[in-house]
Amino acid sequence: MTLENILSDFDFLDEWEDRYRYIIELGRTLEPLDDADRSDANKVQGCVSQVWLATKVEPNGSDKGPRLTFIGDSDALIVRGLIAILFAIYSGKPAAEILNTDAQAIFSNLGLGEHLTPQRSNGFVSMVERIQSDARHALEGETAVH
Repeated sequence: MTLENILSDFDFLDEWEDRYRYIIELGRTLEPLDDADRSDANKVQGCVSQVWLATKVEPNGSDKGPRLTFIGDSDALIVRGLIAILFAIYSGKPAAEILNTDAQAIFSNLGLGEHLTPQRSNGFVSMVERIQSDARHALEGETAVH
């Protein structure tokens, strides 16, 4: 699922109940997370729900530097959907592009800030910060981020 697909689908859905269901469905598309990846090192701090993000770095992923891919999971359905949206924004992208992409603006464009609890919004920010931190580490040459 691409970010363009998600934005288009969101435009198509008028009711927020339908959008919530869509976000939950997006979460169901996440690849299963191995138990080994459910480690303390991969746990995202600042989330009310349990959230794990694991990062794989291709050191020579592109001419723009290392490329990062992510896998993740949460014990909350809506958060799994938010993870899927973040992966559409960031996964498979070069570290420099990750650092230059404003997920908060996309989040606001989707209207999520107005329709999620403050705790969920804060968790989203924590996930973005974690992804961007991993991108910074990858640019500094640390291939084993999480």
